[in-house]
Amino acid sequence: MIGLLLGLGGVNAQPHYKGGDNALNYFLRDNLVYPEYSRQNCISGTIQVSFNVDEVGKLHNVKIYKGMGIDLDDEAIRVLKLTSGKWIVAPDNDLNANLVIPITFNADDTRCRESGNTDIGAAIEAYKARQGLVDAITNYYSNKYQGKADTTKEDQIIALKEQLGFDDDFADRIVKQANRKLKEGDNEGACEDWLFVRNIGSSKADSMLAKYCH
Repeated sequence: MIGLLLGLGGVNAQPHYKGGDNALNYFLRDNLVYPEYSRQNCISGTIQVSFNVDEVGKLHNVKIYKGMGIDLDDEAIRVLKLTSGKWIVAPDNDLNANLVIPITFNADDTRCRESGNTDIGAAIEAYKARQGLVDAITNYYSNKYQGKADTTKEDQIIALKEQLGFDDDFADRIVKQANRKLKEGDNEGACEDWLFVRNIGSSKADSMLAKYCH
């Protein structure tokens, strides 16, 4: 799950996760939620995330140091943020020192055995290309709920949803993904997923949005 924690600045003792690397490995493995697009398209990879640790062990400036430009980046940031407050910091720690941690995603070996590098590369490019279509859908429904959408374009939006596979099964998988994040204590991440479901025109997450997101 993780490799060597790399320091990009400072010469003092680096912060370390309570319990050591094995505990950090276990935490990340147990709390990582494989993003739906990458899971479906058998995308594996290692994402490097940079961050700072303050004097009480909380993380700041968590961002991608080297990523893939897809949903794995977002999940790597999300799951690392869950470790905030669980780091031990030496008294002489340089609070401005940047640390980098690699987080590896391994696709389902059984289901994805036939996927090669070419397929993964194509899937990554397809993810980037489809983002404009995803935005068109979510912007439409967000505006529709506010009474601002041009409803004459709804047939086009529905066609885009079909093209991207945004059906009831897809919405169910995202709701399940969000529910797991909620169990991990990540209310913000869960609410983002539930809101996404609502903004693709589904009501499947409405009750959870009303209960947990304000």
